[in-house]
Amino acid sequence: MLKRSFDLFVALLLLTVTMPGLVIVALLVRVYLGKPVLFSQIRPGKDGQPFTVYKFRTMTDAKDEHGVLLPDAVRLTSFGMFLRRTSLDELPQLLNVVKGDISLVGPRPLLMEYLPLYSAEQARRHEVRPGITGWAQVNGRNAISWEEKFDLDVWYVDHHSFLLDIKILILTFMKVFSGKDVSAKDHATMPAFKGKNQ
Repeated sequence: MLKRSFDLFVALLLLTVTMPGLVIVALLVRVYLGKPVLFSQIRPGKDGQPFTVYKFRTMTDAKDEHGVLLPDAVRLTSFGMFLRRTSLDELPQLLNVVKGDISLVGPRPLLMEYLPLYSAEQARRHEVRPGITGWAQVNGRNAISWEEKFDLDVWYVDHHSFLLDIKILILTFMKVFSGKDVSAKDHATMPAFKGKNQ
């Protein structure tokens, strides 16, 4: 109950304080990347239940001559990378927090197609609400392997507390300002998860 009340209070406060900035970012996304301004995708929430996550788009819709989307590294512009490095693309997820889809802190919601690929232990990351930031994000973000991420996610499931959440939020702000660990080595973002035995 405390976690949900805290999430709601902080999310509404941040939405109010950052509203002028959100409008400016939305306009810049429209100018540099086109429409729609928001990227939405179905992701698994608590217990694997699907919900729609919202972010500012960071990639173009550039396609090859066959109509297939070009690789992420090609579609991710310098402006899009700036949004990711500063985590400004994540701000629309405050709406997801208000709705109760996610928490401020928890394992990051990944892709629906990953659900059958997890080991039983890795799947435990869905025992709590996902979050905008989490223990894995402040301990390597995209610079660590999938296995390390999932180990950190499960550790959070077993040890989460209000004080740990506060610590993670503070560390998140420090990570954002440092601009580190945004991408995996030799990747524009993070390579796809292929399964527990990849």
